[in-house]
Order: sequence, then structure tokens, then C-alpha cells
Amino acid sequence: MVKIKELQIMADRLRVDSIIATTAAGSGHPTSCMSCAEIMSTLFFNTITKDDDFILSKGHAVPILWSVYAEAGIISQAKLKTLRKISSNLEGHPTPNMPYIQVATGSLGQGLSAGLGMALAKTKGKTFVLLGDSESTEGSVWEAANTAAYYKTKNLIAIIDVNRLGQSQETMHGHKIRVYKKKFKAFGWKAVSINGHSIKQILWALKLARKSKKPFAIIAKTYKGKGVSFLENKEGWHGKALSKDEAKLAIEEINPQKIKLKSQIKKPKVNYKRSNFKLNNYELKEEVATRDAFGKALVNAGKTNNKIITIDGEVRNSTKTEEFFKKFPKRSFESFIAEQNMVGMALGFSTQGFTPVVATFGTFFTRAFDFIRMANYSKANIKFVGSHVGVHIGEDGPSQMGLEDISMFLSVPNSTILYPSDAPSTEYLTKEMLNLKGISYLRTTRGTTPVIYSEKEKFPVGKFKVVKKSKSDKVLIIAAGITLHESLKAYEILQKKKINVRIIDLYSIRPLDSKNLIKNAKECKNKVIVVEDHYPYGISAVITEILGKVTSLNIKETPRSGDPDKLLKKYQIDSSTIIKTVEKLK
Repeated sequence: MVKIKELQIMADRLRVDSIIATTAAGSGHPTSCMSCAEIMSTLFFNTITKDDDFILSKGHAVPILWSVYAEAGIISQAKLKTLRKISSNLEGHPTPNMPYIQVATGSLGQGLSAGLGMALAKTKGKTFVLLGDSESTEGSVWEAANTAAYYKTKNLIAIIDVNRLGQSQETMHGHKIRVYKKKFKAFGWKAVSINGHSIKQILWALKLARKSKKPFAIIAKTYKGKGVSFLENKEGWHGKALSKDEAKLAIEEINPQKIKLKSQIKKPKVNYKRSNFKLNNYELKEEVATRDAFGKALVNAGKTNNKIITIDGEVRNSTKTEEFFKKFPKRSFESFIAEQNMVGMALGFSTQGFTPVVATFGTFFTRAFDFIRMANYSKANIKFVGSHVGVHIGEDGPSQMGLEDISMFLSVPNSTILYPSDAPSTEYLTKEMLNLKGISYLRTTRGTTPVIYSEKEKFPVGKFKVVKKSKSDKVLIIAAGITLHESLKAYEILQKKKINVRIIDLYSIRPLDSKNLIKNAKECKNKVIVVEDHYPYGISAVITEILGKVTSLNIKETPRSGDPDKLLKKYQIDSSTIIKTVEKLK
């Protein structure tokens, strides 16, 4: 076992390394690193094994993590001076551009949720999450704490670095560590409070945590800037690098000794299992809600791939994940009404090689958008499924209608967005989505729609279906989901009027076959109508970027409750509006 004195020497070296790195960068958070030096030294050079995982939730303190890597021999000491440079993978907050990082952090309050997902996924080893005291005011922290206690996640250990000072003032509770302890205990955790600069007390707390039958919180009282008299417990130093002269004085005061200690840091390796399962058969014109088809496909996927897990936001009888929950209870997780934590948990599962399917109403993902954004920066593999989209859900009203979801996922770089229109296409695209890597979003409808495709049809991601076509088409109509069915109704009436139109089922919103789309638009003399059950800047934005000016039929005002078909008509995305628009354009 490493001696306490040796761990203290290492802690001081980590302080100095953090100062050197941030001074070289001219920016960063050295004082936030200095408060957790003893914690990091004890964790990485005494406690963490190859079976354990670590998340730095207080991501602004990442220079001390890079310093750990340097002291462990993973990177060179010289590389620390590349901190924050565009050519370096030592970024200003943790990202997987440094391959030892599993979870990108920096948007505070997210690490504990990811740690919870990791812990639930693991069969051996612990998950350690280092949080700051400022971020502990985030509601998502307590969503995670609540769920961790519910699942009795005994392999999850949270360490709160209570250094008293936030960015602009003292934190909510300052150094009242009893308050943090009471909060965690109230949520069902085992919690202890310690002097976060005492190696002896840190070792004692970590030993207790290893044996705990509950999730375990270590509340560590620390001082920002610890070890340097002109920094320690002083306001005005958050996010401020030392000048060269100040750094020299600080290093002289710390006076670090030389030492080499071993660490069991491992480079994570993640592989995802492919899904290959049989799709269900449906009768043409059979009325089936796409959410039901998704639920059936998910169950079939679960039978052949034991790495698929499902997390639902306590609406599984609506999203139709309930059958998966019944068939595979050990791979089904209820996040309850806590969408931020739901996405954070999914990120944690993803780091362990699972493919998480996260389901709720499409509109409720807006609450979790920052978690989705950070999951993408973490290079996570998560499948989002949003039901109850568009005004066609009817009487429940705008709070339940997914009207911003496409725009939201479009803003996530490299995400895949799919919107099937019937049961066979939904099952096919569910299978496609499960075999993609990265962030994917599948949109499903509440009401039933007729089956228009046979089980032989294929729906490759990145393509689209030309559903109706002739050599003399006057207008191109692009639609998806419920509006495809309205377009098909319009088509039948227009045919009787001897007006030929072409209809595209844009089941893959992103990626999109732009070359073939341009070809179809030209063949219709670039007269294009986009019909979508979404606010502007969804499908219309994607098409406009490719084709230029188009006629957009979408939801242009806040909708209200009402009969589904009457709402389509009121907001002018129904078949009658499509017919009128075609007649004006032709």
C-alpha cells in the first residue's frame, strides 16, 4: 500500500503540474484543481483499479486530471504545456479526444447521472464521480441521487469537493458540509464528511465506500487554491491562470518533491453488438400506430441482442416500451419523470458497450437537451425515440406535442433523424437505427395510420421513397409521418382533377440523399411543397438548404387542444390545404 506521505507528495506535484499547465495556456482553473489534489492523488495512485471507472463531473478542473496522466506516465510532462491549444487533445474541459476520457463534462451537474448509468451497467468494480459544490445546486444531481438510491446502486461513489467558492461568490452552502451530508442521506445514500486535504481521512472514507451496501457520498471540506498563501480560500481567482511570476512564487511555496507512483488507469475499449432480428408482417391498409410497431421491433431486437437496454421516462405504456420491460426486466430501467437523468444514465450505459434506447414523448426531450448535446460530445451511442409528435395528438394540447424535436436534434452535429410513416417502415428503421453508431432519433406517432408498404420494402438510412410519380408531375410534395398520409389523400383528389404530383416520403431527415432530391425537384420544375407537423426550421429547413426556396406548410403558431383532424385543417397541413397549394403552384 502506498504511504500517506507519498500520496501527499503526489498531491503537491499535481498542484504544481496544474499551475504549470494553466500558466502555459494563459487560461484555465488552477485553484479548482488545487482544492482536490489530495482526492485525486489518493484515487489514482492508491484506490482506483482496472475494474473501476472515474468521471470528473467538475470538468473545469481537468488540468489536474491531465496532470494525473502525466505523473502516471500516460503523457509526457512537456505535453501539459499544450493545454487548450488547438493541436492538443488536452482540452479545456474533458472530451474523448483524449482517449482515456469516457464522458465529456463541463456543463455542470451531469457527471453523477452518467456515473449512475455506468454503475448500473457494471458487473464488477466501482464508479467514482468527483463533483464540485457549485454544481450540486443543479436539479439533475438530485435526480441522479434519487434514482441511484431507488436502484440501490452500491457501486456508485460520489465525492463532493466542497471548496466554498464558486465563480463569482461563495456557494449556496459555503463550508456547511453538514447540509450536503443531510441532503444525500435524505435521498437514501450513505454519507460521510471529511477533511478533503487529509489523506488519512480520504483513505478511511474510500474504504467505507468500498464496503457500502448503498450509494456512497463523501463530502470533502477543501480550500480553493490550497497550498499557496495568496490563493488559498481567496475570492477572485476562479478561472484565472497565474502569471509566470505568480506561478514561480506558488511553485516555490509548494516546493514539490520528486516521486514516482504507479497507477492502474486503463484506456477504455468499447464495442457495440449488432442487432439482427425478424420484422413483423402487416396487412396493407391495416391501421397501426407507428409507436406500436416500434415497441414490437424493440422486443424482437432484445431477443437477439442482450446489449440493448431501455430507459423510459415513466410513460412506457404510451411509448410502447412496456413489452420490452416485461420481457427483459433486468435490461429495463425506469427513470421516472426525470428526463435529464434519463439521458445521463444512457450515456453511462453507452460507455460500457450497451446500446441504450431512451423513450419518452418527443417534446420532453427538450428538457434534456443539454444532456443530449453533451452525450454527443462524449461520442455516445444512444437511440432516442420520441412519441406523441405533432398536432395530430389532439386534445392533450401543445404542452404534449412534439413540435421542436426535429429542430433540436438537427442542431446536434452528425445525429441521425428518422420519421417513419407506417408500421413496416418503423420496424425497418428501428433495426437500422440500432445498428448505427452515435446519436439517433426516431419519431413515432400517437394515432394509427394505414400500412402503405409491404414487408419486402427496404428503408436504408440516408435515402427516401418516391411514393407517387409520373413523367408529367407538376409539383413535388415532400412529407413524412402523418403528413405523408395527408399528401396521399391529396394525391387521389388531384388525380381526379388530372393534376399529376410527385410525392416523397422523407423517412430519413438526416442524413439525406441531396443529389437524388435535387434530381426529383428539377423533374418537377423546382416547384416544391414541404408539409410537416412541426414548427418551422425542421424538415423545411433541411430541404431549403438543399433546394433553395420552397413552399412550406408547417405549424406557424402555438397550437391548441382539439380533434386531431380539425387541428391538421386549422394549422393548414391537411390534404385540403395541400390541394389548394398545389393548384396555386402548378
